[in-house]
Amino acid sequence: MKASTLPCSSNSKLIDHFVGMGFSEEMVVKVVQENGEGNTDSILETLLTYSALETTAPVQQNPDSGNCSSDYEGSLLNDFSDFDSFSETEEIISPSSEEGRKLLHLTKMGYSEAEASVAMERCGPDSTIEELTDFICAAQIAKAADALFPLEDKKPFSNGSSHKKRRNWGYDLLLRKKKLKLEKRFDEDDDVVHLPNPMIGFGVPNEPDKITHRVLPEAALGPPYFYYENVALAPKGVWTTISRFLYDVEPEFVDSKFFCAAARKRGYVHNLPIDNRFPLLPFPPRTIHEAFPLTRKWWPSWDTRTKLNCLQTCIASARLTDKIRKALEDSDGEPLLGIQKFVLEQCRKWNLVWVGRNKVAPLEPDEVEMLLGFPRNHTRGGGISRTDRYKSLGNSFQIDTVAYHFSVLKDKFPGGINLLSLFSGIGGAEVALHRLGIPLKNVVAVEIAEVNRNILRSWWEQTNQRGTLTDIQDVQELNGDRLEQLIKNFGGFDLVVGGSPCNNLTGSNRYHRDGLEGKDSALFFDFCRILDLVKCIMNGTKSMIV
Repeated sequence: MKASTLPCSSNSKLIDHFVGMGFSEEMVVKVVQENGEGNTDSILETLLTYSALETTAPVQQNPDSGNCSSDYEGSLLNDFSDFDSFSETEEIISPSSEEGRKLLHLTKMGYSEAEASVAMERCGPDSTIEELTDFICAAQIAKAADALFPLEDKKPFSNGSSHKKRRNWGYDLLLRKKKLKLEKRFDEDDDVVHLPNPMIGFGVPNEPDKITHRVLPEAALGPPYFYYENVALAPKGVWTTISRFLYDVEPEFVDSKFFCAAARKRGYVHNLPIDNRFPLLPFPPRTIHEAFPLTRKWWPSWDTRTKLNCLQTCIASARLTDKIRKALEDSDGEPLLGIQKFVLEQCRKWNLVWVGRNKVAPLEPDEVEMLLGFPRNHTRGGGISRTDRYKSLGNSFQIDTVAYHFSVLKDKFPGGINLLSLFSGIGGAEVALHRLGIPLKNVVAVEIAEVNRNILRSWWEQTNQRGTLTDIQDVQELNGDRLEQLIKNFGGFDLVVGGSPCNNLTGSNRYHRDGLEGKDSALFFDFCRILDLVKCIMNGTKSMIV
């Protein structure tokens, strides 16, 4: 039905309004009929949802290569011949409006187009990126909290029987977090976390500045020790929430560029001791040319990189690298400044290295393994595709960084350690402990991706581990009864680890590997739930409800 055929003039004006915003007339008519003309907010959100569903599928995956490619590389690289200056390059690669630039910026940060569009509509045309990310983050946290806190008349962990009593290990957790939610005040200063520069946490190897003592809140004291990782560059309020829910422990921010040749800015909330840390030896390569010496021959003087950026779950397409090659070959002598800067932008974005004259290429999976500290071929074989290898590695820990933090446990657990590894991915925590020489007595690893479970199981067998590995597919299986049985079997957990780096509150891959169909921050709240249950059970505190 067309707008002109509708009898109501107000209806026509409403449809014209949304058509003017860029939505198709057919879609607008359908949505107005579904929602009625009285609720414009509902109409807009439905239109944004339909638009997101129509537009996101084609750009997420390159079906030919199986690798992610730049969302805008096709439009950027159609013609290099007019690149006379960097300002012209910027004009070509940027969206035509301020609204478009904000939308692109937010989607590159990992937010969905629907989230970004709703935030821009609600916050107004003059809103800053910081204000928009605050709005989206608040919406995500509110949604996750609403999912976590049941209605008062519901009985958590109830099996539907009114006469059978069940242990409710999660009841106190729900009350504690509901109280935190009600007491939360969005104070401007409290929500801002100032990242240190340099980002060395309590200290890194070969740097003089070190902190060897801190005072932990009483509620955070072990056992067990806990360790949660998330990306450091999170929107305002995220780290405040993480710390608040993890016993008000302040995060330790560390960039893995101090441990390897790739940057990886992460924050860690943990109750581990911080004195007498030591690094894994031998030290891994610290620069690109140390890690990949054969690239030095082809490296142009105008590419001044010494470190790679954060390793992602996807790589640049062959189409992009080929167009870069052609653009450089067409240059007479040294490329124009605009081309140089554009190529450097793509090299930084996709971690491209020089493998020949005018030839750049993405890192191979085994090269990513080396940079992250995993053993060679850790993710190779067993029917695992190249795409899955990149995805699994991009969502993993940087071993040298994590092992530096875990090193304080070596003297504490000479006979071995019991580990609960939540969202364990390809076994970063397990590999770090093993490389430190800490025996793995009992490991319970929770990971929904079968590919990753197979990788961890293969590593466990190839390294001849003498302990017991129990893998669990879905984190929802870890309720009070299951945890109580596991703890009874081997006497409790010494360390609880969680937070796959790119799959968390603000990571760009928050819709994958969580087993909860992308419910934003659900994984973090599951970590809190399970950690509280473990502490509760190990301390002998048991709650009963009818």
